[in-house]
Amino acid sequence: MIRSQIDDSVLDPSVAPICSAVFDQFEPISLAALMKVVQLVKPSYCPLDIMPAALFKEVFHSIGLDIVNLINGSLASGIVPTALKHAAVQPILKKPNLDSTVLSNFRPVSKLPYLSKILEKTIFTQLQTFLENNGIFEKFQSGFKTHHSTESALLQVFNNLVFTVDEGNTAILILLDLSAAFDTVDHRILLSHLQHSVGLHGNVLKWFESYLSDRSFAVHIDEFSSSVVPLNCGVPQGSILGPVLFSLYLLPLGSIFMKYGLSFHCYADDIQIYLPLNVKKSNSFQTLMDCLRDIKAWLSHNFLHINETKTECVVIGNSGVTGSDIPSFLASYLRPHVRNLGVVFDGALKLDEQIKSVVKASFFQLRLLAKVKHFLSFSDFEKAIHAFISTKLDYYNALYTGISQALLSRLQLVQNAAARLLTNMRRHEHITPVLASLHWLPVRFRIDFKLLMFVYKAVHGLAPLYISELVCFYTPERTLRSSNQLFLEVPKSRRKHWGDRAFSVRAPILWNGLPWEIRSAACLFLNHFLKRICIHGPLTILLIDVFVLTMYFSCYFTV
Repeated sequence: MIRSQIDDSVLDPSVAPICSAVFDQFEPISLAALMKVVQLVKPSYCPLDIMPAALFKEVFHSIGLDIVNLINGSLASGIVPTALKHAAVQPILKKPNLDSTVLSNFRPVSKLPYLSKILEKTIFTQLQTFLENNGIFEKFQSGFKTHHSTESALLQVFNNLVFTVDEGNTAILILLDLSAAFDTVDHRILLSHLQHSVGLHGNVLKWFESYLSDRSFAVHIDEFSSSVVPLNCGVPQGSILGPVLFSLYLLPLGSIFMKYGLSFHCYADDIQIYLPLNVKKSNSFQTLMDCLRDIKAWLSHNFLHINETKTECVVIGNSGVTGSDIPSFLASYLRPHVRNLGVVFDGALKLDEQIKSVVKASFFQLRLLAKVKHFLSFSDFEKAIHAFISTKLDYYNALYTGISQALLSRLQLVQNAAARLLTNMRRHEHITPVLASLHWLPVRFRIDFKLLMFVYKAVHGLAPLYISELVCFYTPERTLRSSNQLFLEVPKSRRKHWGDRAFSVRAPILWNGLPWEIRSAACLFLNHFLKRICIHGPLTILLIDVFVLTMYFSCYFTV
């Protein structure tokens, strides 16, 4: 067990401030509000449910008052029913071709009763409101938060890295991975963090203490079930509150990074650390070593363990820094390129390995799609192409701005091949009219389109705070005709292949190129903004189907 291998005798090096906000009493929920909660929680199968979740939703109008009384009783007493704290664990083979006799090839899937999710969703709504109103969340934690995603996290990190190199420095990016982090969370320490760092007191803290205590699980395979085993640590897997509790568990970790002045970004249990390097000054490495020492000490104190086999680092920049310049404690983790939240970062940030991976996976999917084409209608086959190919081209494409034309052409070849497969077009026929007839935006315009969408969300409060801080409106020193044009300020950069690739540089340039009626559309919804770009903006090379684009990008962003 991982917890038994952790030395928790070290002192806690964090200096997290005591939270002054107080949340000590839940608000009772009404029948109408609970009905909305039931509609939001998706039905899922759990062998512990007395009735199927879909049937529960259908008959809720008959049993709603009893459910309201049950939930309000839990909120008022601060006690969670024991039956709602038992989980059914079902082992699922990770891949169909793996050996079923090897236990490590299975992924344990924890399932909770549907009624427990209704109760947790009620608690989550009130807890989320309290956290947002008091600004308690860690700004640089993008996991399990509205308007946040892996792409927004990488966009901020990528922006800071290219600006660091553009200023003439070398940067180092360190990726830390925690081993089974959700399963080793200590309940006593979590409750302490909830009380002192979050501000939960009274009946609210009592409810979470009851929620974490006396939990149990049993393994279910078909109609067979194992004996019940107590669960004394970890946040509940498969729960609604589990992810937010884990984020709050890591809340004091940010104080260590701020203590040493290092930049960081977290996505759930994946931690990124990056900073400028100066090999001529040993204090930069000493600061990094001291910070990593304290991070490891804090993790041990909180029963978390760094997975050494998955820890990697890469040097960003072209200053000639080699492995011999890196301290020995980091040299073993040094790689020519690393996979960061699904994107391959190399030392020059050319993203050639990333593009290579996307192209290879896309053509593999195209070959598979070609085998089933004759079984699908034209519209269904087009949906399949968007699901398996277009999503790969668009995922993380906000980072592709400024990549070489050769790499851009490789991505365009994928889209061209998909269009030819869909329309039965010959290989040597001109592709542009076909893309226009399908209302498919070429790859280079899709990149700009994604950046503009990020800008719109940033200036209208729909993006993470760290993205909104990268753009600011232009304010001239004296009154000019451009003062009220809602232009964005474009930071100065030194080099085209570095600074000009930053989101904070490229995105304002694209925004300032939009017509006034689009920039001033502060009251528009996102789909109306996209429509105006398509009709009036610089992307009028094609007549874009707005509905397709809106639905297409909705899988990454929530309005």
